[in-house]
Amino acid sequence: MINLKKIGATALAGSLVAMSAYAGEMAVTGSAAVTYKTGKNGTGDQGSFGNNSALSFNGTGELDNGWSFVMSVNTTDGFGAMSTGTNTNDAITSSYTSLTMGSMGTLSTGYGIGGAGSKYDEEVPQAYEQVSDGNSFASSNKIGDQMDNGGILYNSPSFDIGGASVSFDAEYNPQADDSVPAADGGQVAYSATDGEGYGLGVTAKYENATIGVYGNEVESRVTKTAIIQPRDTFEGVVYAKYAMGPLAFGVSRSHIDSATSTGGVGINVNKTLRTAGGIFTNDQMSVAYNVNDDLSVSFTRSVDTYEGRTDIILTSGVGVNESIDMTVNAYQAAYSMGAMSIKAYNMNVKNPGYNKNAQDRSITEIAVGLAF
Repeated sequence: MINLKKIGATALAGSLVAMSAYAGEMAVTGSAAVTYKTGKNGTGDQGSFGNNSALSFNGTGELDNGWSFVMSVNTTDGFGAMSTGTNTNDAITSSYTSLTMGSMGTLSTGYGIGGAGSKYDEEVPQAYEQVSDGNSFASSNKIGDQMDNGGILYNSPSFDIGGASVSFDAEYNPQADDSVPAADGGQVAYSATDGEGYGLGVTAKYENATIGVYGNEVESRVTKTAIIQPRDTFEGVVYAKYAMGPLAFGVSRSHIDSATSTGGVGINVNKTLRTAGGIFTNDQMSVAYNVNDDLSVSFTRSVDTYEGRTDIILTSGVGVNESIDMTVNAYQAAYSMGAMSIKAYNMNVKNPGYNKNAQDRSITEIAVGLAF
């Protein structure tokens, strides 16, 4: 029920390697991928090889009443951050503890676990990666990510309602800010800008159709002044998917109201999510086709719109009044051969950074992955 999106979407599912433990079992899964990425990065052509590896350690056990628990620690490559000494914990991307209470659902808490929003963001069928993998070109990927450090997440079991399978997810975070994860056993640092957060999501499945809705609100602690007019932040997303034999279709719309701008932003410059005062709306549509059991292809179009707000005043005393679309067309393919896979995408981006003056980008990635 936890979507560990911070491990990286290229991580491949693998078989479990189990070993004895005192009160249950310990299992390890992992993957490694060699990638080659090339394309225009905004300043010129660039290409390089990379290596992406990930390990997940999962301890499981069962209580006398039949309830079960999971303790999970997940790691990815963190050599650069560790060598600079900035944060030696960067190689650990997420950790959580969950308790499944039989038919009453599951409670979880941890850091970097994605939160409830990770089940709903960019939830359209794709052969390889989400559109945001091309240097984060989708605001919808950020839906709910402020909620995933030091909060409580509840995942309900599925209920049969009128022939549909319905479940919901609820979360609460007393300090909704994931910019700096807490150290072992510590607390998330106090934020002067973001306070408590609440989130709720609902998923309904009927035959070959799936619909999901999620929203959250985060309290603003910013002090109101003559040029700063803060409000609570709201984030929401709705998606629908339908499978018809080897074909799958999906649409998604997300909405992020950043509520305030503390630093201001001008016209025809890059916009930073949750810093640039305004509204970010992302529409995605996707079609995927399973050619056979091993080969799949997909096409995704993303239109990410930034809308300035004239009621949010910049430090210059001028309101923001700009509307701009950042569009992405993503072509993808994936081929699997047992524990080995070959995947690729090409993403073409117009107006990256919500900036009409920015150079268009074209990014291609090829990955050869192994899983265990």
